[in-house]
Order: sequence, then C-alpha cells, then structure tokens
Amino acid sequence: MVFSSTVFLFIFLPAVLIIYYNPLIKSRSFKNVFLLIASLFFYAWGEPVFVLLMCLSILVTYMIGNLLFRNNSKKWLAAGMIYHITVLFIFKYLTFFLSELGLLFNFRSPVQLALPIGISFFTFQMMSYLFDIYYGKAEPQSNPLNVGLYVSLFPQLIAGPIVRYEQISSEITSRKESFEDLIEGMKRFIYGLGKKVLIANYVALIADNIFDYIEARSVALVWLGAVAYTLQIYFDFSGYSDMAIGLGRMFGFHFLENFNYPYIAHSVTDFWRRWHISLSSWFRDYVYIPLGGNRVSRSRWILNLFTVWLLTGIWHGANWTFVIWGLFYFVVLLFEKLSGTDKRKSIISRLYTLFAVICAWVIFRSLDLSSGIRYLGNMFGVGASGIADATFFEYIGNTYIVLIIAVIGATPLVRAVFNKLGKVKMAWIEDVWLVAVFVLAILKTVNSTYNPFIYFNF
Repeated sequence: MVFSSTVFLFIFLPAVLIIYYNPLIKSRSFKNVFLLIASLFFYAWGEPVFVLLMCLSILVTYMIGNLLFRNNSKKWLAAGMIYHITVLFIFKYLTFFLSELGLLFNFRSPVQLALPIGISFFTFQMMSYLFDIYYGKAEPQSNPLNVGLYVSLFPQLIAGPIVRYEQISSEITSRKESFEDLIEGMKRFIYGLGKKVLIANYVALIADNIFDYIEARSVALVWLGAVAYTLQIYFDFSGYSDMAIGLGRMFGFHFLENFNYPYIAHSVTDFWRRWHISLSSWFRDYVYIPLGGNRVSRSRWILNLFTVWLLTGIWHGANWTFVIWGLFYFVVLLFEKLSGTDKRKSIISRLYTLFAVICAWVIFRSLDLSSGIRYLGNMFGVGASGIADATFFEYIGNTYIVLIIAVIGATPLVRAVFNKLGKVKMAWIEDVWLVAVFVLAILKTVNSTYNPFIYFNF
C-alpha cells in the first residue's frame, strides 16, 4: 500500500484514525495493539507472505533482546547480528551473488528470490533495538507486541526514516497524543504528498524518458535527465519522509528529521549530514564509531571510512552500481578530509558538491555499470550526438516551469517566506497554500496509476 494511493488516503488512514481516537476505548494497550494490527495489515497488503518473515524476525529480536539485557554478552549481540544479516543476505543479495558466480563459472543460478519490500529498513531497526540494549541506551520491551509495534509501525515501515529504538522507546508505552500534534502531523503529511505527487512523479517522467532513450543523446539532454533524476529522488524520498514523520506525529510519535535541504550543502561531507540522516547516523553510531572512528591511526581510519561507505553502497541494493556509488563517496570524502575542503563554504565549493552529487546519482540510477559509464561519457561529450538537439529544447519548452518550481522547492526559500509571514501575523497564507497543495495532490492521485516510492526497493 502506498501513501499516495486512493486506498490509503480515503480508506485505510481515515479508518485507522477513527478507531485509534475512538471515545470509548482509550487505553494505551488498546492503541498499541490496534496500531500493530493495522501496521501488519498495511505490510501484508503488498507482502502477504513476507509479513510472516517479519513477524519471525520480530520474535527473534524480542528474545535476543531480553537475553542481552540479562547477560549483556557479546555472544548474544553477535547471534542477533548474524541472524539479521543472514536473513538480509538471503533475500536481498543471494540471487545476485549466485548470478555473479554463474557468470564466472558458466552455470545458471537456480535461485530467484523476490525482495521483501523495505527489508533493509526494518532489519536495521531491529539491529538498532539490539545495539541500544547492549550499549545500555534503552531497556527492552517486556511485551513482544511492543517490539512488533516498534518494528512494523506503518508510517516508517517501508522506506524509513530508520527510527532508532532509543529515540522512541519511551513513546511506545507512554506517549501523549495531542490535537496540536494531530494537526501538525497532517500538515507535514500534505507537504510530503505534494512533493511526491506534484513534483517527483512529474520530473520522473523526464528522467525515465531520457535515461531510457535508445537513440544518440546530446550533452544538454543527458544533463537535463541527470538534473531531473537528482530532483526526482530528493522529492520522492524526502516526500516519503515528510509523510512518515507527519503520520507518526498524528499518533503521538516524534521521529527525527531525515533531510535538511541537502542540495545547498557546501561539501559532500555536509551533503551527507543533510541527506538520509537516519541512515548516515546509523552507520556512524553502530559501525564507524565502534570500529574506532577517526581516533585511530590514519591507515585504520581510512579503512573504517572505506568499510562504512562500502556497506552504505551495498545496503542500497544488489548491483555493482551501488557498490561503485558507495566507493565514489568514500574517495570524495577521503579527499575532502585530507585536503580540508570540507570546511570551505564558497559558491565554488557548493557548485563542486552539486556536480559530484549529480554524477553520483547517474551511477545510482543506471541499470548497470556499462550504461552508467556511457551516460556519464555523454554528459562530457563522449559518444554524444552534439551539444544540444531538438529533443532537449522540446523537453525544456514543456517542463521549465516545473523544473524551476522543483529547484526552488529544494532550497529553504519557501520555508523562510512562510516563517517571515508568521512573524507578521500572516501565517494563514501557509494554511491556504496547504489546502491548495492537498486539493491538487488529491486530484492528481485520483487520476494517476500506481507510483511506488524509489526507496521501496531498498
């Protein structure tokens, strides 16, 4: 089930809110059990079989968490990590691994496993549960249903943000819903819905058509496609995060921010402080720092950095493009740290950062390394049909208004304007704006086909 679908907007969400806030049964246990059932139903809607796998993993996590709390032994932490990594490897990477072996040793792989939606996200949340208990940051839940709620809570289940257990452990059993949170959550949800339906889905058409264009492409056309995908993945993923944060707040949960205008970053290091914050902070706290971080010898620090970015690439999918994408960021970040360019905040440094990010997204978007390299070559004139062609001017003529809106929306400008209006007692303008966005998004949703979020695949 997709947040931007009519089933979710007009049936599932209204029904869940009405039952959750019913005036007759107000106990916390009822609310938690009902949210758990609703969340499992939400996941089973698209994954009727793999919901059983998630339930099994929740039960294993609950049992190992209790053993960890009683014994605080590394062997139980290792057992939990081995279980979750094994499950993740089997369902996400085994098919790719055997296919690559088949190419190497000339045999046909007999394994073709389907990828459970969102498995990387809910697996990392269960690993967070065990890590936070082991490090003494939080106590385990006595009720396994509460562990199930933490893992399967439908707002963040499919594509994050990756909610750390320590961040909401107290809210699972003692949160306090409020009318203010409900309203603010709805507003945040509308912003995310608008990002996805009105911007991301539109620029996705541009990106898909250009990346999949089988004829010779001009330099200008491939750059337009790369910029369109850069905008698409931001509005798609940050839109989902906005909706998830808003939905969580409707039910009394306060998730941390996952994006902070990453395309205005002054360095690639700064970019990763702003992009997919929940993932980068997860790797920092659970991998990079335990390995020693930067408080080790230079060679060991480089190895730690390499490990984190190799894992970051692999986390995104079973394809060499993701591995190269992760290692590209390792090289760039290493250069910035060693040269000190991560501290510069000039216009040139911001342009260099955006250039590096756009090039990285090309590899990330490509189906394989050869097509990614060919696309990058076209961007710099290699194999391109010319500087610009009629197709490029046709795209620009039809889409420049949406592209301008998208570029402005990727900056803090709109938020700054609304904050300024609030200070002069004109905050109602934002409410009018939200109503307009909601109406347009609903009209677009009703007339659109299935449009899953990009990060559903991860």
